[in-house]
Amino acid sequence: MFKRWRGLLVLFAVFLAAGAVFGMVYPHVWASDETSGEMGTLMEVVGLLNNRYYYQPVNTLDLIDSYNRQGTINGMLREAVEDPYTRYMSPQAFEQMITTTRGEYGGIGIVVGMQDGELTVISPFKGTPGDEAGLRSGDKIRAIDGRPTTYMSLDEAVGLMRGPQGEDITLTIGRNDEEFDVHIVRDIIDVVSVEEPILMENDIGYIELTTFSERTHREMQEALEQLDDMEAKGLVLDLRFNPGGTLNAAVEVTDLFVGEGALVYLEDQDGNRAPYEAQKEGTREPMPMAVLINGSSASASEIVAGALQDNDLAVLVGTQTFGKGLVQSVHQLRDGSALSLTEQAYLTSGGRNIDAKGIEPDIIVEIDEDKEEELYLGEEDVTDKQLEKALEIVAEKL
Repeated sequence: MFKRWRGLLVLFAVFLAAGAVFGMVYPHVWASDETSGEMGTLMEVVGLLNNRYYYQPVNTLDLIDSYNRQGTINGMLREAVEDPYTRYMSPQAFEQMITTTRGEYGGIGIVVGMQDGELTVISPFKGTPGDEAGLRSGDKIRAIDGRPTTYMSLDEAVGLMRGPQGEDITLTIGRNDEEFDVHIVRDIIDVVSVEEPILMENDIGYIELTTFSERTHREMQEALEQLDDMEAKGLVLDLRFNPGGTLNAAVEVTDLFVGEGALVYLEDQDGNRAPYEAQKEGTREPMPMAVLINGSSASASEIVAGALQDNDLAVLVGTQTFGKGLVQSVHQLRDGSALSLTEQAYLTSGGRNIDAKGIEPDIIVEIDEDKEEELYLGEEDVTDKQLEKALEIVAEKL
């Protein structure tokens, strides 16, 4: 299922009621001093596209013609730019995106995306209102409080579903040949990016990293310190199904393991490269290590996995990653809205361009789609061949 969704979702996996597009890396938020008003906002967007867009040039007349035909900025971007990562956000959607990077928000706790043109549940988080209400992977959200989602953008849908703790929401769900309403009470969703570490056989530590947010570096440090207290002799880092997050979080996690050289390179539209250099202070002593990856490991996950592979610090196990090597900067506009703009590409620590290619694991271990979905949902009694192989590899190096 997840392999089939890779192309359909275009990495637009959105934490419900949070508003951030995962798989995007946000190094900066820029403020603009342009004039306000609808036309002022349009011209701000056009100016940014002309001056900063990675895939240059963008024709101003084509943009204006597209806006006149489509009637919205996002309609213009879809028609004239055709870059799924460059998008316009309303003030509400922009605020939701900022909230998500902090790792806590009010909502129902599911991940959504677009499949076959329909708003689709990718997965609920365990123990959240969406999970407890019985939402499942693959459910189609046909309406939100009676409003059809047929022509809604992800940002608009997310904005409608987000809300204060204790407020009700009704989703009209399509599942197989059925359509029914699901009533849910919103709650505070605390997005933990690093799961509780586990000491497994042969004193090998296991850490699952699910997303990259402002909290990730601290949570990762705490997890590693817990494994130190358990006297772990090796480590398996699980980046499967991790669609990315902020650039800073990816760099901070990578810097825990890489002591010198470039952690990642950013490349502008003219081919100029700027490295994020490793800092020796705080770097951990190398230990036998394996990293689990799959087709849903993207963006910030690929920065970490690529650096560990390039510096011979870990063996990558699993299947080829998504291949998202573009960087979006978020430019806040005068009226409080924002433009997420593809402005740079990133190259791995070793200078590899992995966009649309992904990272090949050192050891390929494939899992059929049904088992992969069960692993993602954390169902019990599922044999995890990829984890078993990673543990075997680390144990051989102890």
